[in-house]
Amino acid sequence: MAETIGNLTDKIIIFELKRYHMKEETLRKDADRQHIKECRQRLAILDMQINDLVKEMNELIKKNLAGKKLPRLYRQFKMYNDPKYKK
Repeated sequence: MAETIGNLTDKIIIFELKRYHMKEETLRKDADRQHIKECRQRLAILDMQINDLVKEMNELIKKNLAGKKLPRLYRQFKMYNDPKYKK
């Protein structure tokens, strides 16, 4: 598991937005039955994916709290706009 809590949070939010809009598609009055059916199938897949991500998040939080998996700090090294790195 190479994810961080922040990465997982970001993914969950994106999937929730997709889920929200897919749910709206299932409620359209002007869409044909096939479209509604496909959107319901996709909605079920999105639900499964969100549940997987939430489960992974919960496991990561438990490991962090237990001290079994410590978050890593990745430092940014910006080289642009720094006169030391100009050619």
